[in-house]
Amino acid sequence: MQAQLIALDWGTTSLRAYKLAAGGQVLEQRSLSSGIMQLPCVPRMIAGRMCADGFELAFEEACGDWLDAQPELAVIACGMVGSAQGWREAAYCDTPANVANLGTSLNRVRSLRGVDVHIVPGVIQRSRLPNVMRGEETQVLGVLQSLPASAGDNLLIGLPGSHSKWVEVADGCIIHFDTFMTGELFAVLSEHSILGRTQERGAAFDSDAFDRGVQVALSTDGDIGPLSTVFSARSLGLTGELSPTEQTDYLSGLLIGHELVALAGVQRLRRNSASLPSIILIGNSQLCARYRRALDACGFARVSLAEQATERGLWHLAEAAGLLG
Repeated sequence: MQAQLIALDWGTTSLRAYKLAAGGQVLEQRSLSSGIMQLPCVPRMIAGRMCADGFELAFEEACGDWLDAQPELAVIACGMVGSAQGWREAAYCDTPANVANLGTSLNRVRSLRGVDVHIVPGVIQRSRLPNVMRGEETQVLGVLQSLPASAGDNLLIGLPGSHSKWVEVADGCIIHFDTFMTGELFAVLSEHSILGRTQERGAAFDSDAFDRGVQVALSTDGDIGPLSTVFSARSLGLTGELSPTEQTDYLSGLLIGHELVALAGVQRLRRNSASLPSIILIGNSQLCARYRRALDACGFARVSLAEQATERGLWHLAEAAGLLG
């Protein structure tokens, strides 16, 4: 099949490149460690000029040969490449946000080889405590394009990660989202606090230790938060009730459990209902498996996983922007 689009998912630590055919079918894909915070730095010749710009170098490495073969291909990119620290800042679009208004708000940067890279804006939710996302909006919209219009009535889309997002949708739009810094907090506590001093990373996932952490979070029922219970990851080790290899997965379960207890409370309050919405998860399969396990324990009974959300989202945004000819 003939390629029609190059789609880039360009984040903080990684760069994924996709060569897409009609309908967003993936013909070829690559994954590089050239996120915006660790760009290449060895100069090379690009378009007949010596170049040391990290964004240009990463762009060439990701898809330069594809463009050599098909220089007419359109290029679209989402993620932190459009942040203030990125290649070109793409201003946030306000909620509600959908494919149409994001697709017509792309920013553009001209590469050295003369190809325009169209950058997807992030989404901002303006309130007393504003919330933002950049990259996740593309994944959410990729999922929504494959769902019936009424599916958002009782649906929550979850994107576990360093800054987990929980997104409410309606009529094909992102209307509200909450952010939990669970992944980053776990990393900080494990690597830079006293809790990490007694931890040992086990070779395999310890489901019992993880479940125990989730249950501790559930047992508080929101009365006390993680600032109180998190110390148990150390105290249970000191009393011999958690081995060093169990402590890591216990802490993971505890923090994810607190996130989901809070999420369940917010959802019941916002929906004015005791029942909880269906969940679609997007993200790393191993992390999603942890969340799926914890979601079930927290009363979210209907959980499914989405695949190829980023590629589908970038295809539909390019289509809305008129980049596909």
